Amino acid sequence: MKFSEMPYKRIDMEEVEKEYKSIIERTKNAKSGEEQFEIHREYYKFTADVQTSMELAMIRHDIDTTDEFYEKESDFYDEVGPIISQYENEYGKVLYDSPYRDYLESKIGKVTFKNIEIANKAFDEKIIPLMQEENALSSRYSKLIATAKIPFEGEVYNLSLMRKFQTSPDREVRRKAWKAVSEYFQSVTDEIDEIYDKMVKNRTEQARQLGYENYVELGYYRMNRNCYDKEMVENFRKQVKEYFVPFANKLHEQRRQRIGVEKLSYIDTDVYFTNGNPAPIGTPEEILAAGQKMYSELSPQTKEFFDFMMENELFDVLGRKTKRQGGYMTYIPNFKSPFIFANFNGTSGDVDVITHECGHAFQGYLLRDEEIREFADITMETAEIHSMSMEYFTYNWMELFFGDRKDDYLKMHLEDSAAFVPYGCMVDEFQHIVYEKPEMTPAERKAVWAGLEKVYRPHMDYEEDPFFGQGGFWQKQPHIFGSPFYYIDYCLASVCAMQFKVMMDEDFEKAWKNYYKLCNLSARDFFTNVIVEAGLNSPFEDGCMEKLVDKFEKKAFNR
Repeated sequence: MKFSEMPYKRIDMEEVEKEYKSIIERTKNAKSGEEQFEIHREYYKFTADVQTSMELAMIRHDIDTTDEFYEKESDFYDEVGPIISQYENEYGKVLYDSPYRDYLESKIGKVTFKNIEIANKAFDEKIIPLMQEENALSSRYSKLIATAKIPFEGEVYNLSLMRKFQTSPDREVRRKAWKAVSEYFQSVTDEIDEIYDKMVKNRTEQARQLGYENYVELGYYRMNRNCYDKEMVENFRKQVKEYFVPFANKLHEQRRQRIGVEKLSYIDTDVYFTNGNPAPIGTPEEILAAGQKMYSELSPQTKEFFDFMMENELFDVLGRKTKRQGGYMTYIPNFKSPFIFANFNGTSGDVDVITHECGHAFQGYLLRDEEIREFADITMETAEIHSMSMEYFTYNWMELFFGDRKDDYLKMHLEDSAAFVPYGCMVDEFQHIVYEKPEMTPAERKAVWAGLEKVYRPHMDYEEDPFFGQGGFWQKQPHIFGSPFYYIDYCLASVCAMQFKVMMDEDFEKAWKNYYKLCNLSARDFFTNVIVEAGLNSPFEDGCMEKLVDKFEKKAFNR
């Protein structure tokens, strides 16, 4: 069914609560594992109905943040979401404590029960009011960013549409664009500080009410970290500092020479060529058509997937002034449909949507007929491997999007992917520090960010910009507000995707076979196990980073 034709109806919370109670009670009283599993099948259908309503409301609100109807629907789900979480946890506890646990584990997997254990550690009915307040704060930040109005060259733009000016080949245009963005953030930084300060204190209070010293442990549980811990992440960041930061510095120096500036400035961020970064050729419709051709040639499975997406209008990718910033893929259960949301802005990022977000959507499509929905319930670092690896698997088709600047795009993409890893780790370490010291003032948080810049991005020069130069850059990173501790997942996945790149350069068919296997494995096993089964080395292992950087340096510098 086409997205525009999918009917929306707000869930009836009285009916939802009644059904949850019925499922929970009947599961408790079941006389066998087989009976419990049959009830669990009813649970799949019921929760798919609930999730479909919630997803449709979220997507349509994001498409137009000024739509009054869907704004009210979004507010409603902010309120009832924690209550639904409460019932989810109650039901999970019944399964977890079932006398027929062995039978259930044989049906829905051991990962499911580890996830239930984690969910129980992350929730209690008493913190529902705090969770509702947290949701409202997150929505407030999202709306503030989405509705930014930035005057520039006689027009008014949002943040997403400013990006093409911030990466202009004309350095003076870039300078003016970054100044305009800085002035916008300077005008709202006090409000963002207020929102984030309330978020940090709110999340800290949730953690303490659940018996934790601070939000870090709770944040890990909220991210469903079921097979690695804070110490493993810290060791990963240590390797990044040791190997990726020096590699990234070499890439930035190569970029500096290429664009012909004496010293890299923040206004040169993401600028790779003197004649401008390669931009996609053609209209948004032509970009989507090129994507359809590319996926029809990559594999029979990707052809079927992309044709389905196009036929059912499951893309909303045009940038608009009242649209939420950013991009994502989500899944609408009752229609077995992935959905891709993005903001095309005339830059290479438009093509990244067709590769990155389609990597997510392809995995969702592959599991659309899987009865055991827990197998599709992947953790974020696994999900990001699907997307980041697809960016590399589609390298051979980039001429469709960039014409004779294909090679420039590939150089830019490889350099950008490698340089991202230190930035992502910086975001992660920043959040650890913030939540370990929740009493910090807004000014102290900005000082922490400025200090981390010197460690992870020593090339950055903010030229005493009154906003960015004072450690404010993090305020434009939405994950810090809405999804704490998410960003390290991108880094872990990036290291895995780079391993696929090395593998496909040696044997493309083998790499694709392993990637396809990883997509189908999804959450049938833990992240640390499925990546090994797909032929990858764990990014937590000492030595993994050193070997990878060595191979990527040879590519980046044509050795």
